[in-house]
Amino acid sequence: MREPGDLRRSETCVSHADAPGAGARVAAPLARVVVASNNAGKLREFSALLGEAGVALIAQGELGVPEAEEPHATFVENALAKARHAARLTGLPALADDSGLCVRALGGEPGVYSARYAQRAGGDKSDPANNAYLVARLQGVSDRRAYYYCVLVLVRNADDPEPLIAEGRWHGEITDAPRGANGFGYDPHFFLPDLNATAAELEPSVKNTRSHRAIALRALLALLREAR
Repeated sequence: MREPGDLRRSETCVSHADAPGAGARVAAPLARVVVASNNAGKLREFSALLGEAGVALIAQGELGVPEAEEPHATFVENALAKARHAARLTGLPALADDSGLCVRALGGEPGVYSARYAQRAGGDKSDPANNAYLVARLQGVSDRRAYYYCVLVLVRNADDPEPLIAEGRWHGEITDAPRGANGFGYDPHFFLPDLNATAAELEPSVKNTRSHRAIALRALLALLREAR
């Protein structure tokens, strides 16, 4: 994984095509897609960004699909495993993401363990516990640079040999004091200097145009347009 200092504040891996506008629609065979997640915050962001493109998203829990294991050390391997798992059990195209917070001074932690950062140290598996542990780990550290990372994987079927893969990064800094009541995860501590606000202080409509997940989704839509 590249260092945050080598990247723009927000970037996508797709640069050879312009992302479609809000009214662009994807091909009919992908109009109904199972999302390999039961995370309510992620589902809201996915729906807000893909709904206008004509994609009907169904949470895997609504179809009785249990969560897949995430045993891998990289975001993309975990996302691919989750997408294939959901597609195999439903017979539908499946969309999965793996995302997390990467802090420069901590060597990229919490990374793929973002959702269970505190738990791995003997604490609870919860947003408050993760945030408290992160702040404690950064006590006395002046370099607060960090970025949210998201990789999206879309498979047309469980054995799709050419999954669509898109990624996005959203750069900011970690603050000691939480601010804001919106968002989830590390958002209250993820400060955006260009907006003078944390991610949790942004209105959802603003976050949905700037976040790592939004960047990755726009890249995915560009790939879908090319694949038609």
